[in-house]
Amino acid sequence: MIKKWHFYTSLAVIIVFLSYSFKPLKLDNDEWFLRKNVEGMQYQFPSLQQEDYTSLNIPFTGNLFIGFKEAIGYRESENKYKKVNSLGYLGKYQFGNETLRSIGIHDTEKFLRSPKLQEKAFVALLSKNKSILKDIIERYDGKVVDGILITESGILAAAHLGGAGSVKRFFKHNGKKYIKDAYGTSIRSYLKAFGGYDTSFIQPNVNAVVSL
Repeated sequence: MIKKWHFYTSLAVIIVFLSYSFKPLKLDNDEWFLRKNVEGMQYQFPSLQQEDYTSLNIPFTGNLFIGFKEAIGYRESENKYKKVNSLGYLGKYQFGNETLRSIGIHDTEKFLRSPKLQEKAFVALLSKNKSILKDIIERYDGKVVDGILITESGILAAAHLGGAGSVKRFFKHNGKKYIKDAYGTSIRSYLKAFGGYDTSFIQPNVNAVVSL
């Protein structure tokens, strides 16, 4: 009986000792993502404010080129590389056959199978259009036309939608002429939606082709 009493007493002492030895870890309620200005860079996202994420279709990328191309890809095809629309436009960026041939791509089946080729085609077309629209970019970049702040990226996006010729007509009429594609999407909407991105590294080259 005495042995049992010693056993239970010892067990109780051990339990009490352990309960006081392991106190709950105190966690500081600090921000979990670096938001300080380090070497000139300021990080805005991820954010602690839930409302900062509402209605975002793509990850936050600021005005970087990756944000530009992914935003256009989403608008054109929801970033689906194998999509072919009812008019026969192909891939993530919805290229027409004539446009593909102008940048050196003739095998549409290979084009649809290759995300890498589609990304190269997008850059090549930007380069071509930047050359064709060089005068327009120099004249209107940073100016407001019919209520729209014009930027280089907006001009290049509009050219992707309707071609460089349509962009020239838009500015020729000072934005008053309503120019749209076969589905009713206007040049004006692309100028506005895709303005302000950094496309400065795109080199103008009217003869740009994709290296296969």
